[in-house]
Amino acid sequence: MHIQILGPLGATIRGKSIVPSAGKPRQILALLALRPGRVIPVSTLMEEIWGTEPPASALTTLQTYILQLRRHLETAMSPDSSDTAKDVLVTRHGGYLLQVEPACTDVREYERLVATAQSAFDQNRDEPASATFREALALWQGPALVDVRVGPILEIEVMRLEESRLLVTERRIDADLRLGRHAQLIAELYDLISRHPQHEGLHSQAMVALYRSGRQAGALHVYRQLRKRLIEELGVEPSPQLQRLHQAILTVDPRLDVFTSSRPGSTFDFYAA
Repeated sequence: MHIQILGPLGATIRGKSIVPSAGKPRQILALLALRPGRVIPVSTLMEEIWGTEPPASALTTLQTYILQLRRHLETAMSPDSSDTAKDVLVTRHGGYLLQVEPACTDVREYERLVATAQSAFDQNRDEPASATFREALALWQGPALVDVRVGPILEIEVMRLEESRLLVTERRIDADLRLGRHAQLIAELYDLISRHPQHEGLHSQAMVALYRSGRQAGALHVYRQLRKRLIEELGVEPSPQLQRLHQAILTVDPRLDVFTSSRPGSTFDFYAA
């Protein structure tokens, strides 16, 4: 079985989709697929579907949804298979689990690649770090579970995944900046700060990329726009770290020059302290 979470929900066996069209069974499949091999309690499944006030018929209805999912499994499984649908979507005391290898899910592959890339990044091996971060991000086919109605449990999982995606993007840009790819990053960073207008980390990266590309005025403009937005919308000044970066750009601090992989730490170590 192959399961896709990082985009539209997908689950296939021998190339045949087992994703139901009905909304609530899709939610159940998505939640089970996010935690393969782990029992999801009945109470958690009911909270996802109905919130904190499930109807009196909730348990019976949930069992009906499980039956529907097993029927989808049966239609896709090989007639010669020794496993049955109940061996894949397993009933356990107090809950259900999807009995598949974690490696069959794009989420687990994504997390594996991110861990590998982060290890390379921490060792200042920026070429493999950047390439592997890109490989992890390429697994995304759009917003996580974009075609699934999410309840309170899935909403938290989706937020966690989207936050991870943004953090991995930042780390990949850090690696690219350390490799001297500032000019190639400017268009991407302008797009990112337009979509995350209060995100200081992305703005700091945009400032460094512009400065290193000979666009000091552009870097200062990015800072002024962010500061104006933070004051008007939140009533706060930029962080001390970002203010130090701004001062470094004003004074043409030599530490803003391109960092190479032979130098320890992050691109922005000099102003993070």
